[in-house]
Amino acid sequence: MLTVVAFIVALGLLIAVHEYGHYRVAVACNVKVLRFSVGFGKTVFKWKPRKPRAGQDTEFVIGAFPLGGYVKMLDEREGPVAPEDRHRAFNTQPLKYRAAVVAAGPAANLLLAIALYAAVSWMGVEEPQPVLGSPVTGSIAAAAGLRGGERVESAGLAGDEPAPIRSFEDLRWMLTRGALDGEDLRMVLAAEGSGGRREILLPLSQVNAREADAQLLRQVGIVAPWSPPVLGEVMAGGAAERAGLRQGDTVVRVAGQPVGDAQQLRDLIRAQVQGGQPVTTVWDIDRQGRRLQLPVTPEVVKDKGVPPVGRIAAFVGAPPAMLTVRDGPIDGLWKGVVRTWDVSALTLRMMGRMVIGQASVKNLSGPLTIADYAGKSASMGLTQYLLFLALISVSLGVLNLLPLPVLDGGHLMYYLWEAVTGRSVSDAWMERLQRGGVAVLLVMMSIALFNDFARLFG
Repeated sequence: MLTVVAFIVALGLLIAVHEYGHYRVAVACNVKVLRFSVGFGKTVFKWKPRKPRAGQDTEFVIGAFPLGGYVKMLDEREGPVAPEDRHRAFNTQPLKYRAAVVAAGPAANLLLAIALYAAVSWMGVEEPQPVLGSPVTGSIAAAAGLRGGERVESAGLAGDEPAPIRSFEDLRWMLTRGALDGEDLRMVLAAEGSGGRREILLPLSQVNAREADAQLLRQVGIVAPWSPPVLGEVMAGGAAERAGLRQGDTVVRVAGQPVGDAQQLRDLIRAQVQGGQPVTTVWDIDRQGRRLQLPVTPEVVKDKGVPPVGRIAAFVGAPPAMLTVRDGPIDGLWKGVVRTWDVSALTLRMMGRMVIGQASVKNLSGPLTIADYAGKSASMGLTQYLLFLALISVSLGVLNLLPLPVLDGGHLMYYLWEAVTGRSVSDAWMERLQRGGVAVLLVMMSIALFNDFARLFG
């Protein structure tokens, strides 16, 4: 139920903001707006303001089908217009006014994202401290000399001056950007407890990043912040319970190898498989000051396309050390602008790479995945839900600016042609381009839905 409510609220808000952008600028340009609708299909609710804006008689509508919305303006191409109202028809407006009305929808979504990111910065969010867990064996992080336990003080991409890293989420964002863009990351580290400081270069350009998923950070080798190798909840009937492991046990050694943190323990568990069969190893356990040795046989999990790995059906690792990240009014607003810009640029680059085949189309997500993440983020609290809304708002704004004829970006391309040539696109070409745009959009939607089903039910 939470997933459904969170999805409907998110979709309704983002569509309403997008259409309000069109509506508000149309009114400012003295274009007569006939209808403002959020949703399609059967009308659920409609009303007119008691005190409408001067010259406006807009009908506001909520439709039964929430996947979209529209603003219907007075337009000679869509119906007869009274001579006295012709100066207020959309098609008779100067080019700059028509372009402003069309661009206002995506702009409203990007402005909403800035506001949401800024609000989260002002409210403050609990995030893990930027202390590194053990790197994945054989990864570029391990090859670069990371051992785990280092605190990241600052980091910078591709020649940029290193910026302070306040939390592990800041670092995760930089790692993701660097891996997807093929840019190396320079990090300044302070070893925990030693007081020393060193600088390393993480060659993210060596990562073959085709998908922005969990495997991306495993390729880099930095998966999670440091946390002690303590067992959390043990599932009934699982491998951990059968071996006699209990919640609160600290794992000291696995097969004689010292265990430094939870990430190293997870990797050791994953590796307890040989030839598709589980491997039994002896674990040294500290249980409330008492040392025990227990033979542990994991369960083997086999997923399509990846080698089989071991699982013990228990939560591995205590919660990492946390801190509250909060910004002042100006810094928070600027952070919202920067994050919106970064996410927009990354989204456009990923779309471009998908077009030329350098990135997988599996990065496309549809309504099922969005609904799933809406529910998960809402269950994690207000700040996570606001961050989810900001991300989707950026995606909606960027998507609508793509130069596809059925989208706002396509109409802006028409206006660019008109500005350069001095004449509008002909009706015949308009029809051809519209058909092509619809075809491209249907292909994108089909791929996104296929990815949804593969991701959620595959």
